[in-house]
Amino acid sequence: MNYLSRREMCWLLCVLLIMTAASFAEDAASLTEDAESDTVTHRVLHKDDFDTDLSQWVVEQATGGTTALQNGQLEIDDAKGCTVWFKEKLAGAIMIEYEATLIKQDGEHDRVSDLNCFWMAIDLKHPEDLFANKSRQGSFANYHSLRLYYVGYGANDNTTTRFRRYPGDGSRPCLPEHDLGDEKFLHEPNKTIQIQIIADGGKIQYLRDGEIVFDFLDEKPFREGWFGFRTVRNHMRIDNFRVYRLTP
Repeated sequence: MNYLSRREMCWLLCVLLIMTAASFAEDAASLTEDAESDTVTHRVLHKDDFDTDLSQWVVEQATGGTTALQNGQLEIDDAKGCTVWFKEKLAGAIMIEYEATLIKQDGEHDRVSDLNCFWMAIDLKHPEDLFANKSRQGSFANYHSLRLYYVGYGANDNTTTRFRRYPGDGSRPCLPEHDLGDEKFLHEPNKTIQIQIIADGGKIQYLRDGEIVFDFLDEKPFREGWFGFRTVRNHMRIDNFRVYRLTP
């Protein structure tokens, strides 16, 4: 009978221990991955890569500006005010995501300012049809009576970034902590950024490139409404628009 030497026994034991540890590590990683994936699942509800037409959108724009598809992107070159609404009414726990680039070349409106947006917007006079009112036509004051959430990102000639909750009575309150002027919350010309907006019950968040800019807990949240891109006297491009359902 052949017996293993003490050295061979030690070597075999070490191999077995290493294999066992690796197996445990793999199982632990798998469990962690499953736990994370169960936290929130994202299901695409709507998407637009802007490579066909604008049939999913309603453009409200003042005279002097243009909104069109250019090279597979939504391009807004605006003079006096523009809102581009997504036609579908959104409701429940959602995340809105898109990429945006503010253009600085030699154009008349290349101001690098006002990458703004509305979400969960409702016209209280026409709660089931945001588009019943045909008179807004891009003029910013005509949107103050809507009930909605609003972010003005890099507005006022790229000096402020603000979050507001419009109650629908014409007022536009802004809390001090939602009035930002730090350079890191402003625009770099010709740089593409990703915006994500989360509306999950009372949790309202606005993120840029994965970083939370605004984190607001709304005790009386707006749970449904329309989304719209908003800008004024600015030239920008939008791409890869998505709306996801958030599920625990």
